[in-house]
Amino acid sequence: MKFLKIFKAKPFNLRTFNSLSLPTTVTPITESELLNSIESSQWHFIKQVAPHYTPSLLSSALTSLRHKPRLVLQLLSHLNDHPHSLDLTTSSLAACILCRLPSPKPSINLLQSIILSSTATNRTIFHELELSRDRVDAKTSLIFDLLIRAYCELKKPNESLECFYLMKEKGVEPNIETCNQMLSLFLRLNRTQMAWVLYAEMFRMKIKSSVYTFNIMVNVLCKEGKLKKAKEFIGYMEALGVKPNVVTYNTVIHGHCLRGKFQMARVIFQTMKDKGLEPDCYTYNSFISGLCKERRLEEASGLLCKMLEIGLVPNAVTYNALIDGYCNKGDLDKAFACRDEMISKGVTTTLVTYNLFIHALFMEGRMGEADNMINEMREKGMKPDAVTYNILINGYCRCGDAKRAFSLLDEMVGKGIRPTLVTYTSLIYVLGKRNRMKEADALFNKVQQEGLLVDAVMFNALIDGHCANGNIDSAFQLLKQMDNMKVLPDEITYNTLMQGYCREGKVEEARQLLDEMKRRGIKPDHISYNTLISGYSKRGDMKDAFRVRDEMMTTGFDPTILTYNALIQGLCKNREGEHAEELLKEMVSKGITPDDSTYLSIIEAMENVDDLEENGDK
Repeated sequence: MKFLKIFKAKPFNLRTFNSLSLPTTVTPITESELLNSIESSQWHFIKQVAPHYTPSLLSSALTSLRHKPRLVLQLLSHLNDHPHSLDLTTSSLAACILCRLPSPKPSINLLQSIILSSTATNRTIFHELELSRDRVDAKTSLIFDLLIRAYCELKKPNESLECFYLMKEKGVEPNIETCNQMLSLFLRLNRTQMAWVLYAEMFRMKIKSSVYTFNIMVNVLCKEGKLKKAKEFIGYMEALGVKPNVVTYNTVIHGHCLRGKFQMARVIFQTMKDKGLEPDCYTYNSFISGLCKERRLEEASGLLCKMLEIGLVPNAVTYNALIDGYCNKGDLDKAFACRDEMISKGVTTTLVTYNLFIHALFMEGRMGEADNMINEMREKGMKPDAVTYNILINGYCRCGDAKRAFSLLDEMVGKGIRPTLVTYTSLIYVLGKRNRMKEADALFNKVQQEGLLVDAVMFNALIDGHCANGNIDSAFQLLKQMDNMKVLPDEITYNTLMQGYCREGKVEEARQLLDEMKRRGIKPDHISYNTLISGYSKRGDMKDAFRVRDEMMTTGFDPTILTYNALIQGLCKNREGEHAEELLKEMVSKGITPDDSTYLSIIEAMENVDDLEENGDK
């Protein structure tokens, strides 16, 4: 301050400036000076001297300001550039004071900052908040509830549950809203077992469940596929005096529709109406979405008409479900007609709408139209998300355009969108198709280094690449790795390995894999049997091929066009033309239309017979 007075008293000149002895150290600010500055809103000064605050100075000041949370919030906003002065103790004090604000958000934000920046354990943070709460004379346990909410918003389920147990240990009861937020997080992350553990603890602690709590638990049961128990749970709610609402019934209806159990869903629908609860848009969307997945599009479309009749306004979810259904059926004309109706009804197309069309157009090889759809989407101000990029990357990978696919990966990362397992699986697939297995292996290792949990689909893509490129030993090493990582192989894993063996003519080894599948409880499918039939047929071992065909039929699989083609090809190779013609007639009688491959095998067999006859005549 003296330094400033000199300049005010004398006119400035260089000689005067040079003769001044500038202070080399700053006089430490006292607590009273800091408090006066805060009280008088001297924020510019506070920000200037912020580098010289110590945690002990701030702790003392915060304790004095414990009943003035708005001033504390303002102070913190001016300390953002100087986090060194906010240690765990200081931050904990501030978080406890901010609890007194009407909104919990500032306190939660600060707690999240503590969690992310501190190396302290959950227990240490909890203990520090406990001390701070006493220091600022807080009468409630709200800060602990907010700590759990902070963990929930950061998607840290284990830490939130640990914090719940710390509260229980201290004899502090979390409020029902906190418990509901934890249950909701566990449900979203598919941690259903954790949800039941918490629910049991709530019951033991006599924390009274709300209708929202019951709705979450009904949803948990539906997610676990326990639909009967979910339905029974509604009766349990009513017995406890909690009245189920529209959301309760919608949840159970959605669970049944998701698994194709429409008859029971309709029974629940009627019960809901009998209870005086009116079905809403979400109710109908569950039916429409479920029916579309089952390709029962006429029924789904009829329900849309019913919605309009009773005055319910369909939303983007309704139309997107129908568009998805028509796209999956390959009827893009009806899908676009549905989109046009959607727009005419004043329903705005969403990113999901565009993603569905882009995917369908890629699947049909209509790349130009897909590009136009992307441009239209961008013109409407919609930014591609991870799903959009995955569709594009997968589309180009399926076309074999690795260069374009990896270019899109770079664009995706450049826009701050994190690639998913789906992204990397598509890229591993195309590298396998391009015989770039070293790069595929390197990408697979990179995925694991990034902390992503590799699934069976990604393993299958890499196994397929190694099998297709003749690296059968590498493929089996990956099967061992799957077992070590507790990733369960499926029928696709074994089918791919069987195909790899059959390519090398090792059909007996492939047969052993089929037996191994059964031992592991993995059911072979028609591809498993057709792979063996094809393998035996190519070698001309028709007795074994027909034996596998019979086994396939006793298992409940009807022969497909691939089955007949493989058998006809093998018979033709063995010059058993009459038997091949009999199979052709059988195939047609069963409603299977022969294709080019079928006729080509017959023609080649006939040519071989003609050649033999000509040679015989000579």
